[in-house]
Amino acid sequence: MIDMTPTAAAPLAAQVFRKLGPGGFHSGADLATQLGVSRNAIWKAVGVLKELGVTVHAVRNRGYRMAVPTAPLAAQRIRAGLDPQAQAQVRNLDVAWQLQSTNSTLLGRTDLPPGRCDVLLAEVQSAGRGRRGRSWLATPGGALCLSLGWTLVQLPRDLGSLGLVVGLCVLRGLREHLAGAIAERTPLQLKWPNDLLCAGRKLGGILIDLRAEAGGPGYAVIGIGLNVALDAAARTQIGATGTEPCDLLSLGVSPLQRNEVVTSLIQCLLRGLAVFEEQGFKPFREEWQRADALRGRAVSVTTVQDNTRGVARGIDIDGALLVETPAGLVRFVSGEVSVRAEA
Repeated sequence: MIDMTPTAAAPLAAQVFRKLGPGGFHSGADLATQLGVSRNAIWKAVGVLKELGVTVHAVRNRGYRMAVPTAPLAAQRIRAGLDPQAQAQVRNLDVAWQLQSTNSTLLGRTDLPPGRCDVLLAEVQSAGRGRRGRSWLATPGGALCLSLGWTLVQLPRDLGSLGLVVGLCVLRGLREHLAGAIAERTPLQLKWPNDLLCAGRKLGGILIDLRAEAGGPGYAVIGIGLNVALDAAARTQIGATGTEPCDLLSLGVSPLQRNEVVTSLIQCLLRGLAVFEEQGFKPFREEWQRADALRGRAVSVTTVQDNTRGVARGIDIDGALLVETPAGLVRFVSGEVSVRAEA
């Protein structure tokens, strides 16, 4: 277990972030007194936050404040919000200020018993990963970087569809925080195999690392990255990659609700994983089809071997993507999918 209790041993930037997060102005003198450091040290810590992408306003005679108030992640608060069954299943729940990767950290564990999970979150990831080695942009307070470790005693035949199940669980958790009108106006969708969308724009992604032995249990680390509140610079940086981003703030979910959102995600994941381990993908297929952002659209699927063009026709019982081509229906269990403008 990683001890992430907020103490004086935490980086000063993290301590200042916790003070500024809830909002309002805080003078440099007050922060220095509260944290037992000099005003110059506070100024440097604010500079570190700015380098990490946090927008901090500094106003003479008033002090510092974050442009967008946000709730610092708090393990105790997250755990306290879980229902009794989920609390019993969560072995360790840790929040780190900075890690290379929450997925990589959990993947190194080898002692997780069946029916239990470890949850790890980080405000800053220096080597956050997306699929195919891509980096994941996340600023303190502006995103959620969550990984959950789970031991699969029974490996379902359709284990490759685990990412699709996780996507559905994430949508279920997020819908608990969306107002009805907003949810109807900007519906949440899933783009095969691992993207979370709102109104066609990328809200987040899923990365699963799996360690399994033939005939034995499997250990899955489920990584979830969500955009919470993106400033103009972050939107520009993400847009330069060819992806139009979306965030929870634009959906009416305040960054002050980050801990409550994490609680909902953990509970929905645990419920979904239990069903998946016992029954596979079949109970989830119909719901996934309703959230499918690709169905009926002209797509291009790139694999190691080839590039295929056609029209997406949903998924099969194992979660594989079906694409109608001039040569017939083609089934994909992996690949990179892009939507084509032409039919």
